[in-house]
Amino acid sequence: MAGLDGVWAVRRTGGLLPPLIGVRKRIAGAQGETAVGPLPGISFEVVGTSLRYLPPFAGFVDVLEAETPDDYRGRATFRGREFGRFRMRRIA
Repeated sequence: MAGLDGVWAVRRTGGLLPPLIGVRKRIAGAQGETAVGPLPGISFEVVGTSLRYLPPFAGFVDVLEAETPDDYRGRATFRGREFGRFRMRRIA
């Protein structure tokens, strides 16, 4: 989904997620990764407005809802059950 292409800053808004300091999502076309600082990222596939993580993190899905083209609300889920909420803001 071209609308999600870019680099996004992520911050926790609720649930069981940690503070997410330094977390970035990098998205290009149908692929992306979630990374903390310079560490290697966790890969996912973009399916519509869902980010579906690849093994060994299969079962984790971030479900996104646009607020504006540069600001999204997200629900972190595992096997369909929500365990946290976050916001993504495009930074590049």
